[in-house]
Amino acid sequence: MTSQPLPFDPIARAAELWEKRIGPSTAMAAVTSVMRVQQIIQSAVDAALKPHGLTFARFEALVLLTFARTGSLPMRVMGERLQLHPTSVTNIVDRLEADGLVRRNPHPTDRRTTLVEITEAGHSRREAATEAVTSVDFGLRGLTDRQTEQLTDLLAKVRRAVGDFED
Repeated sequence: MTSQPLPFDPIARAAELWEKRIGPSTAMAAVTSVMRVQQIIQSAVDAALKPHGLTFARFEALVLLTFARTGSLPMRVMGERLQLHPTSVTNIVDRLEADGLVRRNPHPTDRRTTLVEITEAGHSRREAATEAVTSVDFGLRGLTDRQTEQLTDLLAKVRRAVGDFED
């Protein structure tokens, strides 16, 4: 993010020029806006999580384990739910384990499966980190709750259309 707000909206300016020189600009302006907002959100969330020693991916993993009925999940399931490659899940779990926030346990009936369990320290860190990200509205400043719901619904339509999930 820039330290000073620009005196104009560069995306709107780019859309005007796109319209004049290339053609319809609606999709370009929407995508460019989403990409810019993603940068803004990422910056706000990273700043909120940094004092807690977490990245957003590690925070999401702790939240996912908190949602699990038993406080543990197979690594494969974590990857599916977080929509991450197995290597990425391994790296996330490695870091969380090194920090004492999770532990790996053998599955009681399937020797091929490793369970990841959140520790008490993991619960405490997740709670503190949750307070931090919610205090900055996950970076979504300037929207009402209703507008945030509408944004989520619109983005879900795009995700559904490209096969990210099925209803």
